[in-house]
Amino acid sequence: MELTDQIARIEAQEARLVLVTFDNDDALRLGELLVGMARERGLSITIDITRGDQQLFHAAMPGTSENNDDWIARKVRSVRRFGESSLLVGLHHQAEGRPFDAQPWNDTTRFTGLGGAIPIRIAGVGVVGAVAISGLAHESDHAFAAEGLELMISNH
Repeated sequence: MELTDQIARIEAQEARLVLVTFDNDDALRLGELLVGMARERGLSITIDITRGDQQLFHAAMPGTSENNDDWIARKVRSVRRFGESSLLVGLHHQAEGRPFDAQPWNDTTRFTGLGGAIPIRIAGVGVVGAVAISGLAHESDHAFAAEGLELMISNH
């Protein structure tokens, strides 16, 4: 897939993934939905949901490690800093001909341009948090988080 097509697809996806509200109960529902999906598929992933700086949900499936927590932290920081999914951050840098990890101002011990964290947006408010996945290939982490958000929105 062309880079511009991939960016357009992810931007359109993020435009659809907008909630009316998002509270602690919503975070728990989303987290439980994602854990159920992971169990059903036998995935070794870590799931994390934040609102602002508060971690509202965290689950580490069997086979994960503290490395997954580190990746999640970097992915979530990227969402907060750039206001878009960590995957889109990396794709935008790539489209500009400036790989994310080659920029001196992008501290890769704190941020990443790899996929797996998606902003939680509230209509009329903007980005209030993130849902993050670690344990799969980074594009699959992104797709899993997006699938969970889409299911939550369609069932809400």
